[in-house]
Amino acid sequence: MVKVAIFGASGYVAGELIRLLLQHSSVELALIASESHKGKFLHQLHPNLRKIFNYRLEGYDLEKASKCDIAFVSSSYNSSLRLVPALLKRGLKVIDLTPMFRLKDPADYIRYYGFSHPHPDILKKAVYGLPELNRSEIKDAELVSCPGCIATSSILALYPLVKEGIVDSTVIIDSKMGSSGSGSKNSFSSIHSQRANSIRAYKPINHRHTPEIEQELARIKKTKIALSAHAVDIVRGLLATLHCFIEKEVEIKDLWRIYRTYYVNEKFIRIVREERGIYRYPDPKNLIGSNFCDIGFEIDESNRRLVLISALDNLVKGAAGNAVQCMNIMFGFDEAEGLYSSSPFPI
Repeated sequence: MVKVAIFGASGYVAGELIRLLLQHSSVELALIASESHKGKFLHQLHPNLRKIFNYRLEGYDLEKASKCDIAFVSSSYNSSLRLVPALLKRGLKVIDLTPMFRLKDPADYIRYYGFSHPHPDILKKAVYGLPELNRSEIKDAELVSCPGCIATSSILALYPLVKEGIVDSTVIIDSKMGSSGSGSKNSFSSIHSQRANSIRAYKPINHRHTPEIEQELARIKKTKIALSAHAVDIVRGLLATLHCFIEKEVEIKDLWRIYRTYYVNEKFIRIVREERGIYRYPDPKNLIGSNFCDIGFEIDESNRRLVLISALDNLVKGAAGNAVQCMNIMFGFDEAEGLYSSSPFPI
């Protein structure tokens, strides 16, 4: 059994992480820690786990964590910057679900996060935790930094086409996000009276997931990303619509062939493009609670434009599920262990 520690247990992502790990046949949850909720029962924060796992939350006990094999960090940014180096020094493998170790270039933290990164040496060692692209690196990693949800949906949609030289070097991304993407802490913008019946452009430029997408695609070809993000009136789910301009002549059958070639063995990527029905393209409704990313496409011949549609559950494939997938790779488990289930439908 792999002994697991979780730091930052109060948030939505941590709740999903615990739910998924409780389904895993080779995991023991040895430490679940929260600085602000120490002593509370887990079900007081995550009521869906009542009578499923009776656990009283502990503090950030690094000594107890040192007896574990791996730690998931799903805490505040400041806590991540403190915890990750400390856990690595104690010999643990670490999967960080915050953005604090995703970017290789320290200058990106100044531009997008407004601070100078205190651990540029660790940035160099961190592996970007997107299994479909970086599986071999994840396998041997000590530190895996999980991608942002918009980055995951966008990179997975773009990667095969960038690799094949199909699309131009500039891509426009319009992303729509459910309210859980804002986290569980209260803010004026997240209360129901402000969020309901609303489609709000909350980050039309300079979104923090932009450098992640550019960083990972640059390993193939330098690609400029113009990303706009909108908050929409759903709780869970993300839909990204990507507008690309075609470099090579391409037909629908060519796109089917390319995606099938790249993703035929990927358990968590589904290609969705139907001729009829209301779910002809990816829709987050069909992904809630699952670790799948659905990708669809269409060609606008009159404008030499390729439209990609990518959807996922921001809390699962966009965060916790992807992290469990990375852990499975690191310890040689079946990659789908604890993860291979569909979304309930209809919801």
